[in-house]
Order: sequence, then C-alpha cells, then structure tokens
Amino acid sequence: MITDQTIRNFLEISYAELEKLNLELKRERYQNEEYFRKKLRPILENNDKIKAVTVCFADLEGKLLMLDYNKNFLLESEDNLTFDGSSIKGFSSQNQSDLRLKIDWSSFRWLPSDIFGPGKVLMFADVLEQDGTPYKSDYRSLLKIFLNELNKKEKLTVNVSPEIEGILLKDTDAEHRFDEQKGLELVTKGGYFNSLPQDDLRLFIDKVAEVKRALGYENEKDHPEVAPAQFELNYKYTDALHAADQILLYKLICRQVAKSMGCTATFLPKPKMNINGNGMHTNISISKNGKNMFYDKKDIISDYAKDFLTSILYHAKDICLILNPSVNAYRRLDPKYEAPNEIKVSESDRSAMIRIPIGNEQSARIEVRSVAPDCNPYLELFVLVKAGMYGINNKNTKSVLNKREKLPGNIYDAIRYFKKSKFISSIMGEENKNKYVSLKEQSANRCPKELGSLVKLGEIIYHHEITNQYLWSKF
Repeated sequence: MITDQTIRNFLEISYAELEKLNLELKRERYQNEEYFRKKLRPILENNDKIKAVTVCFADLEGKLLMLDYNKNFLLESEDNLTFDGSSIKGFSSQNQSDLRLKIDWSSFRWLPSDIFGPGKVLMFADVLEQDGTPYKSDYRSLLKIFLNELNKKEKLTVNVSPEIEGILLKDTDAEHRFDEQKGLELVTKGGYFNSLPQDDLRLFIDKVAEVKRALGYENEKDHPEVAPAQFELNYKYTDALHAADQILLYKLICRQVAKSMGCTATFLPKPKMNINGNGMHTNISISKNGKNMFYDKKDIISDYAKDFLTSILYHAKDICLILNPSVNAYRRLDPKYEAPNEIKVSESDRSAMIRIPIGNEQSARIEVRSVAPDCNPYLELFVLVKAGMYGINNKNTKSVLNKREKLPGNIYDAIRYFKKSKFISSIMGEENKNKYVSLKEQSANRCPKELGSLVKLGEIIYHHEITNQYLWSKF
C-alpha cells in the first residue's frame, strides 16, 4: 500500500545517528567556513532526500528569525539571498530595506524530523548590507568578527557555557493569552530535584534532553530547578559564537517540545511572583593555544581572569540593559529570591553578579549570574568579552572592588545608565546604541513605571520575544 510517507520519502535520521553526525561537525569547528562549505555543499547537492534548508538569524533584540529555502534554490542563489530588513524591528529603514544573508556553513546541523519536519537541515546566517559588507546591527556578524580578531592577533579562544532556566506553563501560547488577575498557570507544583519520573515536567525535560543530544549539545545534567515547574538542562561549553547559536536553538527546542505536549515553555525572567525567576548564568573562560588562561594552580583563579571579571563589574551599570533587556527582567533582580544584583564577585555568595565556581585546569572559569534568558546572546557575549578585554588591557578598573553597589532595580534606571555610557558608545557605536535604547523605551513606555507586586499585562504581551504585529497594535 502506498502511504503518505512513501510518496514523500524525505530524510529522517535516527537520534543516535544524528548525534554522531552533529558531533563530527562540532569537532571540526576550528576549521574555517570555506572548509565546511566544500565539505557540505556536495552533500546537499547529491542527497535527494533533503528538500529544504532552515536558515536562522536574529534581530537586534535577539529574537530568533527563521525561513526555509528550497534546497535547489539556495544552492543556485547562495550569493544572492535577500530579505526585507524594514520588516524587522531595529533593522533597516523602509527606504533602504533590502539586506542580504550569508550562510555560515560551519553552523550546519542535521535535524530531528519529529521536531523540524522531515527532509530539512539547518544553518545560521550572517546579515550583510546591500554591498556585501557585514550589517552594522547584526551582532552575530559583529561577534564573529571580534572573536576572529582575538584569535588571529592573540591566539585567544573564548569558551562559553550558559545555564538557561525556563518555566513550563499549562496550555499552548499561554503568554499571548495572559490575564493579570489569573496570572500564568504552572504545569506542576514540583520543584528542585523532586519531580516524579512521569510528571509532565520530567517528560518535557527528558524529551528536550534527547533533542539536544541529537543536535550535538553534549549534555551534562538535566533537572527541575528551585521554582515549581522550572527546568534547567546543562551542556558542555563551546566557542562563544556557536554557544550563542545554541542558546537560540535551545529555547526554540524547548518551546516546540512544550507545544507538542499542550504546554508553553517560557523564558520570561519573572513570569510569576513569589517564586524564583529564570536566569541564564553565563560561564566564560579564555584559552590560548589550548591553555586555560583563567587557571592558576596557586589561586582559585588567575590574575588574568581577575582583571577580566573586575572590568565587567566596573561596567556593570552600563551593560545592565543588555544583560537584562526587558521590564520583566528587573523583577528577577529581587534580593528575596537569590537575586544576583550586587556588583561584586564571590566564590559562594549567590547575590553576587559574578561567582567563581570551584574548578580545575580544564574548568576554571567565571560565572556571570545577572544575565536574563531573554537577552540577545550575541550582543551579550560581544559586550561581556569587550568589557573583560578592556580590563586585560587597562588596569584602572580595580576601584570597583572597594564599593558595595547594586545593579539598577528597574529598566528606566538601566536605560539612563546605558544612554550616558561612553563605554557603550565606544563598542556599539552611536547608531546601534540609539536603535537599541529606542526599542527598550518603546516597550518600557507601554508598562506602568512602578513594578508593584503584580506582573502586568504590558510587560508580557509587549515583551520582545512574545509580541507580534497584532499584539503590538493593541496598545
């Protein structure tokens, strides 16, 4: 009997084979993009079961954007992939709308067909101007250029491993249908380490872990977090650029798996009051010719690392709007819930902005704790590494260690520090700085100025990862 599946017969690969294929590509990421292009383009050309390429990029606020190209069209038009940038918030103006996409072949991933559909593979792309130069507001491109310069000039590699927390909610599209009086309903009351094996939360975590493993994340541990219905699935560090790609894919996977279960995975920093919020602790180390520059066998961390982290603290107020980019993010910085809102470093105090975990020669690192999961990961890492390297090259940032200050407690104060920051102007440029702050002000102005004790409608439906044209028009 001829079935729908036998008629189509598109590519479907087992999870075990997917893991093998994706890890093989991951191990070769030290190679340049042209190496991957020469290796992978013939595979696309010759594999009749691949029908489409899912191409991903991000807007200025870090919202993942995707489009599927017919495989043959992409191969024929690889050097002329264009899109309307004026339709994306924070990108080009209407009179200069056309932008280009340049495929990054080193980001190639084989995909699980039950999540993405059969016959598809995925790659990220960099956004280019009409003349082919990197687009000035695409922080994937800017992060890549900066990291390549560090590697070329100083032989440095930035390694990153994020710890991304989310909360599983009842019902699909729960954020879009948010009711101030009812709030968001959690899928379970279970919390840290004690979710039963067949609870919806545990089933969700297990499925997400399988997908991550298949995509080559190299899982480490998966568990419910402190808050009820909260989850965190940890995985191995990788280079900073592909770590940022993985953050966006991780959130996409969680949302898709949740939807298939009739639920919603939310990465709002504080979707519900009186429980712990969602963070994205960002672990960073720097290696040079394979040697961890943050390790010191005589101390918990090297002087090099101390200069790096001290500079992040020195610029903490300036960069807070990038690490915590939404009205809702400032609810999370509440000291009653282990909030990392103090501009200090500590080995154990979880209120500190930066923690130094126990480590060895391989794992010595810093953990930047005051990062919300709704930030733009490319912009976040661009700014954190820029700030850290400023401290390596300038030894005038240590005065911050003698102060006891807190991060801004609301988005309006964060915007004020961001606007007046010469450091932000120097690394982002005035045009990007103004674009970014304009987007943040637009959202903030649709919310009550005082946070209060109730999560408000505006901070949910006008959130940059949730809103769409229809919701935005309801103001």
